[in-house]
Amino acid sequence: QVQLVESGGGLVQPGGSLRLACAASGNIFSVSTMGWYRQAPGKQRELVAVTSRDSTNIADYVKGRFTSSRDDAKNAVYLEMNSLKPEDTAVYTCYAFIVARTTMAGRAYWGQGTQVTVSS
Repeated sequence: QVQLVESGGGLVQPGGSLRLACAASGNIFSVSTMGWYRQAPGKQRELVAVTSRDSTNIADYVKGRFTSSRDDAKNAVYLEMNSLKPEDTAVYTCYAFIVARTTMAGRAYWGQGTQVTVSS
């Protein structure tokens, strides 16, 4: 069984920073792409960052404020969010494309989601 566990959400004032973490665990054979989506109330889910083993792509609407990194030894991905704005308020969910050792089949796995609220 494979699971992704997120941490690091919360309430922050505008201009503040938060760091989200997401770690995959279980019967993992390999992890390829990892990333983050977010969904604000009443809005569609949008992609924030995609991190492969050798590159990272950040969505234009958060570029320059958000960065993403990964630790392959820990099967973890991180989202560093700086200069946060009220419009960044959303549920942030991580994902990872994982080949499970038990099935040797790959698919996307999702975290439970973590709330980020930017408000004074």
